[in-house]
Amino acid sequence: MTRRRTLTALAAAGALTAGAVGATLATASGAVTASRFDAPRANPYFPLRPGTVTRYRGTDEGQHYTETVVVTGRTKMIQGVRTRVVTDVLRRTDGSLAEKTADWYAGDHRGNVWYFGEDTATYDAQGRLQDREGSWRAGSGGAAPGMIMPAHPHPSRAYRQEYDRGAAEDQAWIVQRGSHVRVPAGRFGDVVRTFEWSRLEPGVISQKLYAPGVGIVRERDLKGGSETFSLVSITHR
Repeated sequence: MTRRRTLTALAAAGALTAGAVGATLATASGAVTASRFDAPRANPYFPLRPGTVTRYRGTDEGQHYTETVVVTGRTKMIQGVRTRVVTDVLRRTDGSLAEKTADWYAGDHRGNVWYFGEDTATYDAQGRLQDREGSWRAGSGGAAPGMIMPAHPHPSRAYRQEYDRGAAEDQAWIVQRGSHVRVPAGRFGDVVRTFEWSRLEPGVISQKLYAPGVGIVRERDLKGGSETFSLVSITHR
């Protein structure tokens, strides 16, 4: 899965302990039932409209990349829930494949969007498969779905985005709503800003900006990493 001011806010994010976060996290285990997804309501900050193609440009550790995310027309049944398949393809500037992922999302009847897992693979510059680290699926080996975007995002809301102990443990904290941002694709308002991190990478904090009707428009590492990506275009097939 891919991703965003003060020093005070950063310090607060770094200071959140597992116990403190646990009190406000959307814990998926035992809370998600298939009936909650019978009449899904669209979430403007994480739309799942089939045929939507978003393209990004970015860098990580000095390497330049292009990223293409497609909301496909395919679905996958997981724990009795019909999830939407979203593909995410990362390429180097020479066109070689760096990473390919299929993510599985589903919206519930309140407008929350849940994350049910991913099948991911990374490749070296010669096109050889390197690993499938980070792949997981809800219901397999104790893994549970997490919330990728709440129906009504507001500052101070914290939630678990995914959970497969030792493999996928991303968490998010909403720190702002209502700002504006300009990226290569244009200017967007009423933006939701989050800090996102994982217990598996305790030294890394990322920031993501979500715009209504689009989803992620910009992301960058604030601490412990060098990744930064911005939206270049969005189209509908």
